Amino acid sequence: MFTGIITDIGEVRALDPRGDLRARIGTGYDTQGIDIGASIACDGVCLTVVETGDDWFDVDISAETLAMTNIGGPEPKNHGWQLGHRINLERALKVGDELGGHIVSGHVDGVAHVVGMEEEGDSTRVTFEASAPLARFIAPKGSVALNGTSLTVNEVEGARFGINFIPHTKTATTWGSTMVGDAINLEIDTLARYVARLAETA
Repeated sequence: MFTGIITDIGEVRALDPRGDLRARIGTGYDTQGIDIGASIACDGVCLTVVETGDDWFDVDISAETLAMTNIGGPEPKNHGWQLGHRINLERALKVGDELGGHIVSGHVDGVAHVVGMEEEGDSTRVTFEASAPLARFIAPKGSVALNGTSLTVNEVEGARFGINFIPHTKTATTWGSTMVGDAINLEIDTLARYVARLAETA
């Protein structure tokens, strides 16, 4: 489990297709405190650490994960991870840790696209478009995880929804370099999923 509060910005240092894709992620984390088998959310994708070095860790990424996320570039607008690509990182939640965002599983539901950006004072209003099956779970003032970041939805119009990014979020995460057309990992709120399911069966 994660909270959607980003604690480091990593960098893709190596990509090695070998059955599954192995990626090496540069990090500011103390890797001596990262156990083999530990879970780290990488742009919102829960991945398992298989090897560590002084300032990096390796993860294996399955074909299913590549197909469901922005890592593999399954769509024309989604170029996938490249060397030097910066990613949001969060280590798994420990018992007693502060829950500053919302409960995030690291199981990405699909990809949303950035379709608009507008500066509002020091903040940036970003408009995203999700697929219809996922858009129905997104509600105004509800929570979503986008590239691993816990965010509050401002407004929803059809399959499009808006998020306001304050200056801190833009500097503490990779959101400061976001551009229109970017493919973004989307995890809908677990509570919204179950509420919708209950409504369907009521």
